[in-house]
Amino acid sequence: MAIICSETRSIILLITYILLTLAIIPIQLVAVLLRIRLAKILPKFYHRMCASILGINVVVRGNQVRERPVLFAANHISYLDITALGSVVNGCFIAKAEIACWPLFGILAKLQRTIFIVRKRFAVIKHNADIADRLKSGDNLILFPEGTSGDGIRVMPFKSSFFAVAEHWSCGQPLVIQPVSIAYTMLNEVPLGRSLRPLFAWYGDMDFLPHLWTVAAMGKLTVVIDFHQPLTATEAGSRKALASKVQEEVAVGLARANAGR
Repeated sequence: MAIICSETRSIILLITYILLTLAIIPIQLVAVLLRIRLAKILPKFYHRMCASILGINVVVRGNQVRERPVLFAANHISYLDITALGSVVNGCFIAKAEIACWPLFGILAKLQRTIFIVRKRFAVIKHNADIADRLKSGDNLILFPEGTSGDGIRVMPFKSSFFAVAEHWSCGQPLVIQPVSIAYTMLNEVPLGRSLRPLFAWYGDMDFLPHLWTVAAMGKLTVVIDFHQPLTATEAGSRKALASKVQEEVAVGLARANAGR
């Protein structure tokens, strides 16, 4: 399939994206400082607008848990996951601490009340406490348990340490973990083949701006988000078993979506 990248398209989309972002930042900042409900719902609106601007068509499958705070656990392909998943879930992301220092995106992450984690053993207890406190306060949290991003074809092992909060949960009902598969399936309504899918993935030492420029020029991307049956640590039996089961559900969903089923 021939892909015609348009520099004009990239320029228009990125300028529109920047203008939207600059307009949203002060509103969200005030909402966060005043601790009003808008701080929790504006990010979803923002991500929906970004998805529309960037030509991302989000297709939702399955049933999202909505009745109580949830820890969503998804595979990670690219920064585009944030926009796609953020457009359908009211929640805060859990991210590596380095992102807090990124130009612009660090600010956006902070304004969405992201929980930043240092991937060191000494910080695990504090991070688990922070995650538990946010869930108990009523926030949904979004986690990428691979700890990095992949090529969009396969799911890497989920780190069981991310699920410690579920194992030690002591707030009445067991903490709900909902596995979520994210798959990039079509470009301009044509199925992405195995060779093209990694073009949208962002991993390894890829430079961000050239990648975003290319993605913006390509056209309309279809992203499938599949919400699977929720799980609890009690049902799984242990933290490691929970991580393994969630990974299995996510991997099956990714393979199914990539196969066009």
